[in-house]
Amino acid sequence: MIVGPTSEGVDADVVILGGGIAGLVVGVALSDAGLRVMVLERDELLGGRARSWTDPTTGDPVHIGPHIFLSQYPNMLKFMELLGTRNKVVWDEDQLIRIVDGRTEIVGKVWRTLPAPLHFIPSLFADKSLSLLDRASGVPVGLLAMQLTEEDVLDLDGINAYALLRAMGVTSRYIERFWDPTCMYIMNTPVELCSAGALLRFFRFLVGHNDYKVGFPDGGLGDVYAPQAMARIESRGGRVLTKAKARRLIPAEDRVEAVELSDGRHLRASHYVSALPPKALLDVLPREWVLRHGVFKGLGDLQACPYIAVYLWFDRKLTPLRFWARAYKQGDLNSDFYDFSNIYRGWEDRPSLIGSNIIFSSRLGEMSDEEILAGTLGEIAEFIPEVTEAKVVHSVLNRIPMAVTCPFPGSERRRAPARSPISNLVLAGDWTRTGLPASMESAARSGWIAAEHVLATAGRPARFSLEHTEATGLAGLVHKMGNLFPVKPALRRIFARARRG
Repeated sequence: MIVGPTSEGVDADVVILGGGIAGLVVGVALSDAGLRVMVLERDELLGGRARSWTDPTTGDPVHIGPHIFLSQYPNMLKFMELLGTRNKVVWDEDQLIRIVDGRTEIVGKVWRTLPAPLHFIPSLFADKSLSLLDRASGVPVGLLAMQLTEEDVLDLDGINAYALLRAMGVTSRYIERFWDPTCMYIMNTPVELCSAGALLRFFRFLVGHNDYKVGFPDGGLGDVYAPQAMARIESRGGRVLTKAKARRLIPAEDRVEAVELSDGRHLRASHYVSALPPKALLDVLPREWVLRHGVFKGLGDLQACPYIAVYLWFDRKLTPLRFWARAYKQGDLNSDFYDFSNIYRGWEDRPSLIGSNIIFSSRLGEMSDEEILAGTLGEIAEFIPEVTEAKVVHSVLNRIPMAVTCPFPGSERRRAPARSPISNLVLAGDWTRTGLPASMESAARSGWIAAEHVLATAGRPARFSLEHTEATGLAGLVHKMGNLFPVKPALRRIFARARRG
């Protein structure tokens, strides 16, 4: 039951732990529905793993790390529409991705006039180093991906993507040139360590739609949603508290009685939503709940993928490009690069400000900031030799403990549902069971779903979350035909052998 504005003994109708995308989506949805909401964020800045701030030296916006949007992010874009910031995305109309190998450019384009998956043909033939045999070896995997259901994704979660690709006849060269970088850049994990189910779920989207575009925030990422969400919540009587760290949830049998903050305060509500990462959630859960409920036990097995973001201010313009990625090789530092002077509106005449991502950064060992900055400059110079003549006027290096939870084999089954075993505790976050890869879109969708659960408990059912559209074109037809194709039954035999072996 939802408490009223004059109810005694409670501080809010709903207390939300975490002020990232998921927590703020929940807060906006429930405050719009008339509930008194209190959002607790342990850091000074809102935004969580998608926050940004103003660099004190240059006055320019800096993200925790460069992020992209996709036009097929309906839940995130709905959030921004509500906040009046949907126009704060700069869309790239011409390309899907640009991969560079030294000075060679491999430009992935899509033919939007052709039905999926035929729209993907230009990207399939963009890499001239691949033979026809290499390209043909990927067809069975593409057919499989188009047929997958979410149940199939969970079935495939038990084996690693490299083992699956090799078992299905994909050549080593095609894995090296396509699947290695795709896995690192999209899934944030090397292909041999990635869940086959998680990777093919993403590939199902890639080959199943012909209308997606890549976009970038026009300025600081957190600036396009965090202050607006805070203002919306507080204008409806809610509160957003920063530097308010939850120490523990106080139990009363299988209910949350209160949340205790690090300063000793106790906050009480009828409902609680955790929008914390798995490790942070484990830290606040009562030990007896973790031991009793399997969904909480699995949180300890979800491992964080760390990354490093580098920002380099130069004294001149170095490239007209907005973004590019490296053809990944063992030993590389960076995966993708962004020149914000070509992205932000009104920055066209400014010198280059290049940001980059170093994914799965635990592989770097004890590299110092200086070594990483030097290595990043060297990798930029492989594609843009002129960088050796330019001067770096300022640099920032961010070490981020968690980009996403690593999609290791078994991780999909460990993703928690929104409805927890605790009657008045709902879970949200990009790592929860949204049917999507961990991303801003997954975080936003989880927030809408969490809000639905809170209102359903109060007898006020509502629908906020948006489903992703089914595969279109020929890809949609293949999906509907399912097991009529020989690929899925063959895969089940491969999977059975892998389990026995």
